[in-house]
Amino acid sequence: MTSIKRPVNGQDGETSSEETGEAPAQGRAKEGMAGLAKGLAIIEAFGASTSRMTVADAARYADLSRPAARRCLLTLVDLGYLSHDGKFFMPLPRMLRLGSAYLSTSSLPQIAQPLLAEARDELQESVSLGVLDDGYAVFVARAEAVRLVSTGVKLGGRLPAYCSATARVLLSELSDDEIRRHLDAVPMQPLTAHTLTDVVAVTAAIRQAKADGYALSYDELEVGMCSMAVPVRGRSGTIEAAISVSAFSGRVSRETLTQSFLPALQRVAQRVQRAL
Repeated sequence: MTSIKRPVNGQDGETSSEETGEAPAQGRAKEGMAGLAKGLAIIEAFGASTSRMTVADAARYADLSRPAARRCLLTLVDLGYLSHDGKFFMPLPRMLRLGSAYLSTSSLPQIAQPLLAEARDELQESVSLGVLDDGYAVFVARAEAVRLVSTGVKLGGRLPAYCSATARVLLSELSDDEIRRHLDAVPMQPLTAHTLTDVVAVTAAIRQAKADGYALSYDELEVGMCSMAVPVRGRSGTIEAAISVSAFSGRVSRETLTQSFLPALQRVAQRVQRAL
């Protein structure tokens, strides 16, 4: 494991922007810790499609210089969050501690988990609970159906808002400006030939989700995969989360989604709402 010499400019080991001459990043207080922000940017860059990184990868994903990315990566290795084989950096189990703080303290995933399991057993498909996080739908609870081939969505997984049924539900009651901010947070890239990448078209799909009370995504994330999501409202009536089901479109038709799956998801959402 690489040994890192830590800075000693302050009690917390962080060099301030005044000491480096570096201006504070936009949106962060002057006394904020730039090094912490850089490290978190790299941690957030890891995902299903980026299970390992080189220094160059980390610099690109986190928008950092290569020297800054290398320092952050080596520090994460030193702290036990990453391993390093000489070229690639990969997450270690210690990473789970970062997500477990939310999952163990928020009542929403704990309330939803057994209800998601019931819906999974009824529908024989994977069912998830997602929340909105700056342009992404993040899955904070999930009941996985036992399949030889998985749909690819996992607990803690993030799907881009512009082509995710879950995110379209979560965005459906926001203002146009708020929707645009979330859509601007993630580059709209065509993941398949069916992916909506035009802001006007995506916004229309979000508005349709509000009118219908649910959202559908068919072959937009991956050819052959479909999903449906419904809102979960808090005590104030605002949408706090979305419950979704994902399946292979060759096995589940649109008619099955709207006639059979939709009522089941709505029942689960209502039960979660009553428990909040």
